[in-house]
Amino acid sequence: MLSVVEKVIFLQNVDILAEIPTEQLSHLAAIAEEVSVAGDAAVYEAGEPSDALYVVLEGKVRLHRDGEEITVAETNDAFGTWALFEQAPRVATASATVDTRLLRIDREDFIDLLADHVQIIQGVLKTLVGRLRDLLDRVGVEYQPRSGT
Repeated sequence: MLSVVEKVIFLQNVDILAEIPTEQLSHLAAIAEEVSVAGDAAVYEAGEPSDALYVVLEGKVRLHRDGEEITVAETNDAFGTWALFEQAPRVATASATVDTRLLRIDREDFIDLLADHVQIIQGVLKTLVGRLRDLLDRVGVEYQPRSGT
């Protein structure tokens, strides 16, 4: 099992968490639970309630829907990110392809943490906005911030 310090060092390399200051990551690391998933076992199924974000410590997790692969999450990759922000059912199934170790960050624990550590959500939102802008650039839509609101 990883110590809180080891989790912080690991979480610093996760893209969705990259904008969170190290001191704040220590609070996030404290609520991150290490879990093991056997190869070919489901981490979660499509349609289940979204209740946690996962980060791959080692191994691989295939995200798929209706038999079609969406992506494969590997070391340092986060998946199930939207679970931190909404309770909608999972839209895909996540299955380990080999024996896999994950960090699991429970949504309720995350929300409780935010009450005292607003810099965490600011860091996550900054990363998400950057991803959205990159997506808009790729599809040829120019980002125009609204003024006066």
